Amino acid sequence: MLKLGVATGFSILLIACTLFNSNVKTKAIARVNSDYLYIEDIVNLVPPGISKEDSIVIVRSFIDRWASKKLLIKVAEVNLNSTKKATFDTLIQQYKIDLYTKAYLEEIVKRTTDTVITDKELKNYYQENKENFKTNGTLVRLRFINLKKDNPRYELIKNKFFDFRKSDKKFWETYSMQLNSFAFNDSIWTELSQVYLKLPFINPDNRDDYIVTGKSIQKSEAGNSYFVKISTVIDKNQIAPFEYLKPTLKEVLLNKRKLELIKKIEKEITDDAIKDKKYEVYK
Repeated sequence: MLKLGVATGFSILLIACTLFNSNVKTKAIARVNSDYLYIEDIVNLVPPGISKEDSIVIVRSFIDRWASKKLLIKVAEVNLNSTKKATFDTLIQQYKIDLYTKAYLEEIVKRTTDTVITDKELKNYYQENKENFKTNGTLVRLRFINLKKDNPRYELIKNKFFDFRKSDKKFWETYSMQLNSFAFNDSIWTELSQVYLKLPFINPDNRDDYIVTGKSIQKSEAGNSYFVKISTVIDKNQIAPFEYLKPTLKEVLLNKRKLELIKKIEKEITDDAIKDKKYEVYK
């Protein structure tokens, strides 16, 4: 077994104290063979306000971990066979190449990609590919209110809800503050899991009794009343509606645009290299 030594430059107590002194000159505080750990390597290690005793523990723990890693890598380098080391060196080199090229391409794409996607583009893509966009679960459009039964305007609010009119906007702006919860926009598609959260009296066991297109619901419990109007229901494995898919479609088209740009950049770089005689394929 390879024997390696660790030497500390000065006491842990002194290190912990000097961490708070910004004028300390560079000094080695630990050594593993030819590798040194310097005071500036740990200058931000100890948070402000930490006691001297805790600082000592933090610093010593860091130094021990640093030493252990240095010792382990040396032992590994000596004891691993050459085939494994060559394989790992190749992986490391490939990882470096992947990191550099990915970071470079992302920066170029970020600066040059047009992120504006029109509704027309989204609708065209949806029409061409909608068979590929099936629902994973039930989707619902609905509106509801949760109202205390002792509200003095109980009947008026109930009637206004079920006879819902756009002209009543000011009415709802006034009375919505008296509601426990509400959702008036029944043009938004909601997943059934969210319906269960908003309307706790509906659950997977009784959902078929309530989740029906066009159904009006009045449910009272614990001094409160729920009034619900189910607008539309789309079951699982049906083509998902455009409005529900719109954010996803935008991401899909944006990623498609980015991939096309990356391919274009790669081709331009290759073409330029061929033109400048920097890239040749020998036949």
